[in-house]
Amino acid sequence: MLPIIDRHVLKQVSLPLAGALVIGLLMLLADRMVRLLDATLGKKNSFTAVFEMLAYLVPHYLGTALPAALFLGLLLGFGKMSANSETDAFMASGIGLSRMARPVIVLGALLAALSLLIMGWVQPHARYAYRSVVFDVQNIDVFYLAEEGVFMQAGERTFIIDRLDRGKNAFEHAFIFQDKGAEGSETVTAARGALLENAQGQRPTLQLAYGHRLSFKERPAVASPTPAVGETTEFAVADTPLGRISKDIFRPRGEDERELTLPELFAALDKPPPKASREEVSSELHERLVTAASILILPFLAIPFAVGSRRSSRGFRTGVALVLIVLYNEIIHKGASASNNAILSPYVSMWLPWLLLALFAGWRYVTTCFTLRNDMVSSLIDRAGDGLSGLRHTLLRRAGWSAAQ
Repeated sequence: MLPIIDRHVLKQVSLPLAGALVIGLLMLLADRMVRLLDATLGKKNSFTAVFEMLAYLVPHYLGTALPAALFLGLLLGFGKMSANSETDAFMASGIGLSRMARPVIVLGALLAALSLLIMGWVQPHARYAYRSVVFDVQNIDVFYLAEEGVFMQAGERTFIIDRLDRGKNAFEHAFIFQDKGAEGSETVTAARGALLENAQGQRPTLQLAYGHRLSFKERPAVASPTPAVGETTEFAVADTPLGRISKDIFRPRGEDERELTLPELFAALDKPPPKASREEVSSELHERLVTAASILILPFLAIPFAVGSRRSSRGFRTGVALVLIVLYNEIIHKGASASNNAILSPYVSMWLPWLLLALFAGWRYVTTCFTLRNDMVSSLIDRAGDGLSGLRHTLLRRAGWSAAQ
């Protein structure tokens, strides 16, 4: 059993952490769901495919939302304890701020390990599965969108269907024209037909029954005195595969660096995958490691912002902390892009900002937990907060005076 102090601190931090994580994931997934519905609407089993793709995107968004949720949970949890004078009561009883921070430091280490597991192993497999589902959806023929009595275009094919039974994937009285360019054209009529699903994820088959086929081996010349000669045949049953590609299954995993696990990234530094360079592999590897290592800093960075000495500027301190972490995240992404394009070494573009943030967080944590004086950052934040508060009161007074006039 954890000591009561650890349970209390974890409870105060975990509730806003969980709330921020759930809300963040829902917002990110909702934005992507709109785009997926737009891309798959009308395809067979479109809603099933959308939710399957969203499930594969959860590890990707979780890697982004988890550090942000932890940082926000730390700010709100310790900020609430500070506002309720709980931190003062603990320190008066001999329990220092460093002791209160111990459970969240352990929590940060556990979440860093979890983040490394997600980004290092789960994300690559989930990304490959997501691309596989996108591949399947994109290569379903537009025939699935057919409407009765309406001409439809599917690649080189133009077709119209008289009667359609979607429950049985069957239709009656079909006309299909296929323009093959210089190789001629083909016109097919059939009394009835059906879509046959194939096993093992292969493309569906269009089966036509009791029809006629008119084929031309070359494109007829314009205003040619010699009429084009076609070939007419009758058939009882004719099968043709649907889809815009010739492959029946999706490619193997590992086409680029984003589909590689951490051990595979290390191995690919000497032998990159087909669609990636050594710089891209190195940038991806270092970005994942830096992102996981950044979670270790968050408790040391958040606590000094949350428990400052001036209650009047608590909201302003929280805002400054959020701006700082957003700026740091943007620097890491820009650094990964620079490393990806071989402009800077990842040790300069990503690990140097991480080291600077770690030194800054460590200095503020030591000053806050083990000294009685305010550090320079706290003083600047308090003064800026007081200045903004005074400016707001002045504007409100002037607005009230103007309204009275």
